[in-house]
Amino acid sequence: MADLGDLSWHRIVGAAAVLVLAVGIAVVLRLLTGRLFKRAGDTRWTWDDLAARLIKDLAVPVSVLLGLWGAARALELPGGTLAVIAKALTAAAILIVSLALARLIAGSVTSIAMVRQGVAGNVTIFANITRVLVIGVGVLVMLQSLGISISPLLGALGVGGLAVALALQDTLANLFAGVHVLASKTIEPGDYIKLSSGQEGYVVDINWRNTSIRTLSDNIEVIPNQRFSDTILTNYHRPAEDMSLLIQARVAYESDLERVENVVVEVGQEVMNEVQGGVKDSETLVRFHTFGDSSIGFTVILRTDEFGDQFRLKHEFVKRLHRRFAKEGIEMPYPRRQLILPDGEGAHGLVSG
Repeated sequence: MADLGDLSWHRIVGAAAVLVLAVGIAVVLRLLTGRLFKRAGDTRWTWDDLAARLIKDLAVPVSVLLGLWGAARALELPGGTLAVIAKALTAAAILIVSLALARLIAGSVTSIAMVRQGVAGNVTIFANITRVLVIGVGVLVMLQSLGISISPLLGALGVGGLAVALALQDTLANLFAGVHVLASKTIEPGDYIKLSSGQEGYVVDINWRNTSIRTLSDNIEVIPNQRFSDTILTNYHRPAEDMSLLIQARVAYESDLERVENVVVEVGQEVMNEVQGGVKDSETLVRFHTFGDSSIGFTVILRTDEFGDQFRLKHEFVKRLHRRFAKEGIEMPYPRRQLILPDGEGAHGLVSG
């Protein structure tokens, strides 16, 4: 009995030594991986950050789990007890690895989407979906390792999922519409968009259910993602942010149109070169198009850097063109009607109105 007691004592000491060693290794690995993660953060390459994060996430828990398993083996526990401990430690290891892989894969998806999209707000939905899928698979594998049959669970999830899908069909439609919008790069945060239903503004955020836009009056409008699949959308930032600005004007029939065109071009070039938002060195175009009732109509085409800059550019152009026309003696007439009366009923003349 003394020998058995001594042997039991030696087992306990051996198990404690293994556990202490494992904890010591975990502390050392924690310090080393912390430095590695900090060093990886100083580089511009994203993938070394993800690899360093994975090592940091796994180093300590895996070391502790291996230490616990080594301690259990050192104690020479009965086979049944050892099997239960093995299953528990295996399940814990699967869960830990699943969480670490979920972070790694979600980070990879974020990096790839950032390269394609260029805006961080776009990729949150992809990262979250990926994280949930990886963790869900990890939980199923963990349950299988514990000896729990997942076939009935999968069947229940299938039936329950169908019921949830029917109950949340609008929510799911918004979810898939949001994924489609982001994947197709139809719109991105910062774009100015206009829907055929009348809503327009700058895209602020795209999440799993709706898209928020900021109107020119600084109000936020929230639009369900499903709306984008059944409406006509105009994106003023595609294919490029700079755009043409069309301004309508008119001059009297008596005006010299060559002189009018030269004056308008001079004013347009001046505005685009001096006013913020104008595309410098861009050509100002003048196109006469209408013989109106009392004037000749024409369109002035300017270029603006971005949709929101058009208002400042138009404001300055109208002021300067009005001042220049007044200086040059070019008339922009009021509407006129000529009344011709039958002979004997009075003289004919011009009546403005």
